[in-house]
Amino acid sequence: MKADHPYYVIKAPLLSEESTRQSESSNKYTFKVDPRANKRQIKEAVEQLYSKSNIKVVSVNTMNYMGKVGMRRGRGIAGRRPNWKKAIVTLRQGDTIELI
Repeated sequence: MKADHPYYVIKAPLLSEESTRQSESSNKYTFKVDPRANKRQIKEAVEQLYSKSNIKVVSVNTMNYMGKVGMRRGRGIAGRRPNWKKAIVTLRQGDTIELI
């Protein structure tokens, strides 16, 4: 995987009720990342993207999701959504990321 730029690794922040609750209480932030990225690349990418805030990543947890298989509308042909990966990044105490 070409990991020269952090935007190749981090695709988008995931904003849901649960992820917002985790960011407020446990200092954990959720991102959609490239499925080929490893934890070290994710950690470096987050620290580079938010370097102005001078944050430090403590840990990274990842989860792989399989794309759903379903029928295409009106065609009777099976389609598939892409596989994707989610990363939950824990920051050190007192660090925050402004996502919105």
